[in-house]
Amino acid sequence: MRLPVVTPTAFRRLTVVAAVAMGAIVVSGAAVRLTGSGLGCPTWPRCTDTSLVAPVSYHALVEFVNRVVTSIVGVFIALVAVAALLRAPRRRDLTLLAWSLVGGFVGQAVIGGLSVLYDLSPPWVMAHFLLSMLMVWASLVLVHRADPLWQPAAPSARRELVLLGRLLVGVAGVVLFLGTVTTGTGPHAGDGAHHVKRLSFPLERVTQLHADAALLLTGLVVATLFAVRLTDTAAVVRRRAAWLAAAVGLQVVIGYTQYFLDLPPGIVELHVAGATLLWAATLWLQLGYTAPTRPDPLELPAQASATWVSTSSKPMPS
Repeated sequence: MRLPVVTPTAFRRLTVVAAVAMGAIVVSGAAVRLTGSGLGCPTWPRCTDTSLVAPVSYHALVEFVNRVVTSIVGVFIALVAVAALLRAPRRRDLTLLAWSLVGGFVGQAVIGGLSVLYDLSPPWVMAHFLLSMLMVWASLVLVHRADPLWQPAAPSARRELVLLGRLLVGVAGVVLFLGTVTTGTGPHAGDGAHHVKRLSFPLERVTQLHADAALLLTGLVVATLFAVRLTDTAAVVRRRAAWLAAAVGLQVVIGYTQYFLDLPPGIVELHVAGATLLWAATLWLQLGYTAPTRPDPLELPAQASATWVSTSSKPMPS
């Protein structure tokens, strides 16, 4: 039996869906914690000691639905990995990236199960979230490289600007880590009965440290926004820098709102979504330095007109 062939364009579309799904399950997992449903299914891989599915209970159903959605996304990621093998032409880098997502999902299943078995101990929950962020990174690199026009190339920007982009990624990673520490210290333990032991840090201190790191990141983003405007760089980099600045501004507003409103679950959920969006925008900017260049659609008519005039001005053959 002849195996189907996946075109580069079709494979790229699959990777985009996978990246979006990766971010979506981060937000859905946060919803489980913020509704106090983290131990709605008190065991793993079963929901209860006697049943694979959830009993008719709010917290159990919330946790079980999240497990089902995550499993569906995991199956889709496995299909993307198979599609990487069927892509024509097959590329080793795309295959490794796609299968790294499968490995990440296996790791997520193990860490998620241990989080439940250890009653949502903060270090396990933190590891669960941070591994998700690494998977978002891998999925975006996969989308970037799966572009049919992508070719290995040197960054299309000055070295200082590229280094600033790498610094942004590093600081954004620190902000994410400090955010997990703040969450592990704060009131939203994930268990409605409040039986989860929290980290023993002073909440105000870790919150301030997280805020300081976020403000440092904001300053670097503003500097990057000016730098890409004042230096000779690709239009795609300028556009992605603007997206990142918008994501940072939105996240700062959400962060201070949740702080002054004493961490309401709905605003905290928006903060998790914003953190995921901010992390993705930071990585996407860094990848923009090696993004393939495309002709400006507004210039195509002029180019076509110039070509026609050049052709029509040639002498007719005798």
